[in-house]
Amino acid sequence: QVPLVESGGGSVQAGGSLRLSCAASRFTYSRYCMGWFRQAPGKEREGVAQIHSYGTTTYRDSAKGRFTISLDNTKMIVYLQMNSLKPEDTAMYYCAAHYAYNNCYFQNYNYWGQGTRVNVSS
Repeated sequence: QVPLVESGGGSVQAGGSLRLSCAASRFTYSRYCMGWFRQAPGKEREGVAQIHSYGTTTYRDSAKGRFTISLDNTKMIVYLQMNSLKPEDTAMYYCAAHYAYNNCYFQNYNYWGQGTRVNVSS
């Protein structure tokens, strides 16, 4: 098990910024992925951004240029800096993790946090 705890959600006006944080209490292996997903009301959950413990990042197209994922390996905390937020970014955001030697895949995540809500008003 990899317990994950998110924080940093909230309400912001369009064009604003938020930073989400997710702390993992332990990883058994040093090679892992941490990612951010979101689920808007009535929609399926989608991967937003992910990062490998060795640094490789992946973003969904709608997040590129606006969101930045980063990882503090020593603290096992992953961040999602979200800038230029839009109303369509409103969703519950989930942190997730999976072990991986090299590559991260959105479909492989098997450890999940409880989620933090982001609301962007127009």
